Amino acid sequence: MKRRRALHAVFALAVAGELLPVAVCAQPRSRPWRIGRLGIGAPENATAFIQAQDEGLREHGLVEGRDIESVFRWARSLDALPALAAELVALPVDLILASNNNVIAAAQRATSTIPIVMVVGVDPVRYGFIDSFARPGRNITGLTNDTGPAMHGKMLGLLQQLVPAATVIGVLAQQGLGYDRTAVDDAARLLKLRLHYAPEVRQPQDIEPAFEAMKAAGVQGVYVMGGPVLFQHRQAVVELQVRHRLPGMHFSSDWVRAGGLASYGTDLRAQFHRSAWYVARIVNGAKPAELPVQLPARFEMAINLKSAKALRLTIPQSLLLQADEVIE
Repeated sequence: MKRRRALHAVFALAVAGELLPVAVCAQPRSRPWRIGRLGIGAPENATAFIQAQDEGLREHGLVEGRDIESVFRWARSLDALPALAAELVALPVDLILASNNNVIAAAQRATSTIPIVMVVGVDPVRYGFIDSFARPGRNITGLTNDTGPAMHGKMLGLLQQLVPAATVIGVLAQQGLGYDRTAVDDAARLLKLRLHYAPEVRQPQDIEPAFEAMKAAGVQGVYVMGGPVLFQHRQAVVELQVRHRLPGMHFSSDWVRAGGLASYGTDLRAQFHRSAWYVARIVNGAKPAELPVQLPARFEMAINLKSAKALRLTIPQSLLLQADEVIE
């Protein structure tokens, strides 16, 4: 594995100096802040992200058991999210860390007063999580994982360079992920690509039929939009890509480490680490409605040469030179 640049993302902030650690000096409390940490899947599959978040909390002076008390709830399916979010609100918790759009939406429905910190939000204005990036205006703030429609063009363009003969691209996404289909279609049109949208995945059992539908439609590559269910089962997804000879473009290098061909996106561990900054600010008295939502300022590309060989692809040298991580 070769790394050409540091993998930690640096985020664009609305206020100069906000990258510095936040000193926690909130008013004395009779108990630690109770932090609800809501996710999808199995905790053993999210260990690296939990550790990154824990590290960030400690760096901001929030010690488990002294300053904060974490309460984890893991949904094994999307259907379980609303009840678990309501359970956290009923405890009550003082803040909810919500990992992605499915979780954010469930937490939003459960409470309009308890602060909610997004970790990997997608298009939060369009989905009604916030009023604006500069001033969220509600009980939700945090981080986003994309910079709008341009990302689709960038990722589809990279896939086109990897598979120049491909003209029909499959789109694989989880239900409720939160993306603008019109923007994806517009990006494909500019690249003269035709898209086929696979049936949206809601549970792991939907993944293989989605691939069968794409193969039947004659797709020659896959744009994996993602979602927590797909991410948790990314090993199965990349194995299906190889079986059906469908090169995939993904939003995170974690997919490439699992055997996917290529990725372009943010460092998810950095997202989880950075979310601790919001927790510290809110513990320190800040209001979510007034904390600007952060956009990623840097993206990273990863390529798996072993997967390229299995897919009988030759990766252009120009792309290898651009890649932050090349798995050999």
